Amino acid sequence: MGLRFVTNHLAKSIWLKGAIVTLAFGINVTAFAENRIDTQRPDAPELAAYGEHSIGVRQLEVANPNQIEMLKLDPTKPEPETLPRYDRPLTLEVWYPALKGSMGNTTLKAYMRDGKTEVDLNGKAVRDAKPKMTDNAFPLVLISHGYPGNRFLLAHLAENIASKGYVVVSTDHTDSTYRTKAAFSSTLVNRPVDQLFVLSQIEGMAKDKDSFLYGLVDTSDTGLIGYSMGGYGAVINAGAGVTEQVVTSKQSPPFGTLERHQSGIKPNADKRLKTVIAFAPWGMNYHMFSSETLKEISVPMLLIAGSQDDVSGYENGVRAIWQGASNVNRSLLTYDNANHNAGAVMPAPEESYVFDKELGFNISEHYVDAVWDNARMNNIAQHFVTAWLDKYLKNDISKDAYLDIVPDSNEGVYALDEEGEAKPEHSYWKGFANRTAKGLHFETLSSEK
Repeated sequence: MGLRFVTNHLAKSIWLKGAIVTLAFGINVTAFAENRIDTQRPDAPELAAYGEHSIGVRQLEVANPNQIEMLKLDPTKPEPETLPRYDRPLTLEVWYPALKGSMGNTTLKAYMRDGKTEVDLNGKAVRDAKPKMTDNAFPLVLISHGYPGNRFLLAHLAENIASKGYVVVSTDHTDSTYRTKAAFSSTLVNRPVDQLFVLSQIEGMAKDKDSFLYGLVDTSDTGLIGYSMGGYGAVINAGAGVTEQVVTSKQSPPFGTLERHQSGIKPNADKRLKTVIAFAPWGMNYHMFSSETLKEISVPMLLIAGSQDDVSGYENGVRAIWQGASNVNRSLLTYDNANHNAGAVMPAPEESYVFDKELGFNISEHYVDAVWDNARMNNIAQHFVTAWLDKYLKNDISKDAYLDIVPDSNEGVYALDEEGEAKPEHSYWKGFANRTAKGLHFETLSSEK
């Protein structure tokens, strides 16, 4: 067949399988999947670009004491006199502005959807880099993954916005990760609790002289980003309570453990929380919320969804939440014809393109969309999330121009003169190059207060 054919054939096999191959003439060839999370496509909108800051990343371990141990509750037995309790462990990944020119390891070690295979994810954040200290602390952004998921599922977004002057904390939610997935009832009860507990933990570290976060982060200026079940928790922490109907349902977590999130019982939105961004928030299509409980939302919200979402629902799900949060300013970004993964999920690791017998599907299906390219969706999300956070956490009014746009991207008119100045008829989405704002909707509703 010839050496060139053999070498090319083996190289292709190596690339596809990430295998180590020993050629007949004794040379070891090793290929590793690159799995970039920092991809910027040529058609990426303006605000998707990385910011001025170098980025560091660190792992932290915390535990929320005396929490109900949901996995030990048996709904087939009578309610115990005392519910079992434990210190609930949570692993955090923290991205932050680092000293300029920081050098070091930029690889994240993450498990895939199968919960067995650990892969390398490569970006720009340097492991354990020294933080960049400034006169003014950076706003905090919390990230909360779906069910199942892990703290790296939205890593592309975490390091991107950290480069723009935010401290970003993403949580591994126990009982909801690929490695610990055990109980949906635990997710329903614990997700909103985890989110606020992490906020308080970071607040404590920001005041602790022994913490690398000391003086680095301002928790009084916090945004919360949630995907799917993370979005469910975000909607609750934005102010909406769940309905009495779901609390008392036989399908709900046992022994009334969901009642702490019920409308009229749960506390109001945390004052430290200034805005919420929810990707495909779950729950409305299962009557977790109602038109009345959504009126309790008290912070501005950006919702992001695919118009074909068959998990959280679109018309009866994400769009209904957007319409129902009538007491706040809110926007809805829609990827036309995208499904549940729209915008949030990082590109599929190359190692995920295999069928898993235990799961019963190709692992890559957890990440990819049938219509949209992940990197393209990620870039668009990075653009709008940046504009939204800058507006509501940094009070940057210049970002209004990126959010005050015609609702249907396909109807935008691109009309610039020879000097590049906009003509009167120009209505193209700001930050998008000509012919790139396609297949999207961005709709805004104002508070009815």
